Amino acid sequence: MARPDQPGSMTQHEEVVPILDFGSQTAQLIARRVREAGVYAVLVDPATRAEKLKAMAPKGIILSGGPASVYDENAPTMDPEVLSIGVPVLGICYGMQLACRMLGAEVRPNSKREFGRAPMTRGPEPSSFLQAIPEKTSVWMSHGDQIESLAEAGFKTIASTPTCPHAAVERRAGDAVFLGVQFHPEVTHTPHGRDMLQNFLYEICGYAGSWRMADFATTAAETLRASIGDAHVICGLSGGVDSSVAAALLHRAIGDRLHCVFVDNGLLRKNERALVETTFRDHFKIDLRVVDASEAFLSDLAGVTDPQRKRKLIGARFVDVFRDAAKDIGGATHLAQGTLYPDV
Repeated sequence: MARPDQPGSMTQHEEVVPILDFGSQTAQLIARRVREAGVYAVLVDPATRAEKLKAMAPKGIILSGGPASVYDENAPTMDPEVLSIGVPVLGICYGMQLACRMLGAEVRPNSKREFGRAPMTRGPEPSSFLQAIPEKTSVWMSHGDQIESLAEAGFKTIASTPTCPHAAVERRAGDAVFLGVQFHPEVTHTPHGRDMLQNFLYEICGYAGSWRMADFATTAAETLRASIGDAHVICGLSGGVDSSVAAALLHRAIGDRLHCVFVDNGLLRKNERALVETTFRDHFKIDLRVVDASEAFLSDLAGVTDPQRKRKLIGARFVDVFRDAAKDIGGATHLAQGTLYPDV
């Protein structure tokens, strides 16, 4: 099933910020900070073409950080035309380095990766990105490459640290505005990072900040409905928070075309099966198929003491039981799984 954070599967929002995800550990945190500022954010594949991003009608674009070096053989890259769409672009760490290199600046690898808090000083050049930010503040660094030279590339340096002369840069060429930061404004270790992100969103991009997290359930249901169409969906329901929320949102989106399968493996908590049946079948009126496979699971585990072996046996048996249960559900073309995002 298409994810809500893929541009091809989302409904059109009045305000949206695409975040090109280059593999940063904090990419989800960037999206969270943007949403906390009242602007809807979606993570997209960095290979997404400029015309596809433009079709989302963004007022701004963010390039996330990432663990790679721009000099790595298989380093992630992006469509250079993203920088020419005509909306402001904010590059963070790797996103800054990649974009600056594409725009003609020189990027050099450091002999030693810089990691940790650093004192930052605003430069003499004014910038609305640093509006109301103290002249001296601290930022959180985590990088191996950094900008060496901005000569002939049309940039201006708007902030620096003792070890990073171009900690924040800005480039304006007609309608194209690029801002790059070597540090991470999304983390709490950068005290004024949220202010910088809000300056980018409000002052530079012109977002109104009217989106609220309360809108997410409606948004998610609309996105799922558009993605699934008239198809039927099978959902693995464990009764945990992740799969339960996924099932509830799917049912809101497609109603009785959702079919949930709950597998009783004989290892449940007391009354857990009854609670799941009461909640989803009786309360939510969801088509719930309960499979009692406890005897098979317990037979597999008899005499097994190694934890890893137990996990593998449980996983293998679950797949077999779930596949057999799904055979009885005709017309289903989608499989849904609610899970923690790092598992995706």
